[in-house]
Amino acid sequence: MDRRTFVTAAGTGAAALSLGTVSATSASAAPSAPSAPSVRSVRHDGAAHPVHALDTPLLLRWFRDTYRSIEAMTTDLGLATDAIDVSGPGDPVRSRQTSPTNIGCGLWSTVAAGGLGVIDDATMHRRLERTVRAVERLERHHGFWLNWYDAHDGSVLTEWPGTGDPVRPFLSSVDNAWLITGLRIAAAASPALRPRIARLLAAADWSYYYTPYDPADPVTGPGQLRGGFWTDTEEPTGHHYGALNTEPRMASYLGIADGSLPADHYWHLLRTMLPENEQEQYPQGAYLDMDGVRVWQGHYTHRGRKIIPSWGGSMFEALMVPLFVPEPEWSPRSWGLTHQRYVRSQIEHGTEEAKYGYWGFSPANVPEGGYQEYGVDAIGMQVDGYASNTDRTYTTDGVPLPPASAFTNGVVTPHASFLALPYAPVEAVANLRALDRDFGAYHDGYGFRDSVNVRTGRVSDSMLALDQGMIAAALAQAIRPGLLQRPFRTGGFRSRVRPLLTKERFSI
Repeated sequence: MDRRTFVTAAGTGAAALSLGTVSATSASAAPSAPSAPSVRSVRHDGAAHPVHALDTPLLLRWFRDTYRSIEAMTTDLGLATDAIDVSGPGDPVRSRQTSPTNIGCGLWSTVAAGGLGVIDDATMHRRLERTVRAVERLERHHGFWLNWYDAHDGSVLTEWPGTGDPVRPFLSSVDNAWLITGLRIAAAASPALRPRIARLLAAADWSYYYTPYDPADPVTGPGQLRGGFWTDTEEPTGHHYGALNTEPRMASYLGIADGSLPADHYWHLLRTMLPENEQEQYPQGAYLDMDGVRVWQGHYTHRGRKIIPSWGGSMFEALMVPLFVPEPEWSPRSWGLTHQRYVRSQIEHGTEEAKYGYWGFSPANVPEGGYQEYGVDAIGMQVDGYASNTDRTYTTDGVPLPPASAFTNGVVTPHASFLALPYAPVEAVANLRALDRDFGAYHDGYGFRDSVNVRTGRVSDSMLALDQGMIAAALAQAIRPGLLQRPFRTGGFRSRVRPLLTKERFSI
């Protein structure tokens, strides 16, 4: 599997995005469960409203099987591996490697399983303690965790399993954000673990990744987070995470909430690239003063809708963060509105533009093998960003769309539909049912496989911890809203992050 890698954007103030990591090759019906609230959606004005909950038993069944895949990924040490292969007749085959993101996914999935009654409290606490004990043992630098470990013994990977390719030790800001997210959720769910987790988090100072804003030279001093550092040389990545509507904003929120980053960091992130920068679409908008910062409040227009683009146009960039931070609730007419429109753009690309008959595009396993970033090119900033098909058919703003026949080998990723549940629940469930009915994308016992080539019918043999972790969190939010959000509604999130989102005024 090739680990997703984002390329750097050029230009003054550009939204440079890169993981800077190594490229590597590589259901039974649910029993009775506690009563759960209705699935919720968001209206076009961003406000939440209830949706009929007849599908709750189905969602619980999907969650139960998804959590079984997380259990299958988890080693005796307590760390969720990067992936499992479910193609064989026996037990799934685990990968050797794990990352901070994978470990975080395992933590919040276990809390969700406990909260939904899939496992009992004693089992939840025991599994959380085992994982926290393993995390305490892992080698760290500057209070943060390296990007790749052996999930079976906790050692730092120096060679990629199966290929022997060298792996440089790297501290990723975005991957550490997801582990810290999982640790905060575990601490909220298990009081006995709070002192130990507090000691771990006390050393994680987000200012390590931060380059302060320099008004005299905003290119080298952008007020943004570095992608990371290689610890063998203490060399930083050559880019910062500049785009706002991407998953690295979770690190930004965490740092603002704990006080290690200034609040104005939020306003130095880009809604679009600046008008003078090359990007997917020439942005419209205006400069506004926000808390003393001159902010380019730009937007794109896609299919008649004003939208804040992500970097590549994928679902997880925009919609993984609000699984935890209640952006649509705190910012209904900005974040809530753009999330709603983002989902609509994904749906219409799959059903109307490419005419796949299915939708939902996000980085995932290529069904035939390997890894690729999938998305809707037009709603990402990057020129020729993430295409919805393995053959990479791109669109160009102002130029007629390619015919649907040009979108060969389209790949739909089930986790993208789960991320859409709060915004288009009926359509998301229908899309997932169709992927199961038409392609056998659902594995009875372990949940949805990672991806489907909707032209050939080829389904991925693998499941990724990241994608299963997003599915587990999305299902938890749909079945029991707020279950995983408690740590992100209190403390610094309430006092420092919420006021920023309340002030947000996208030009949409």
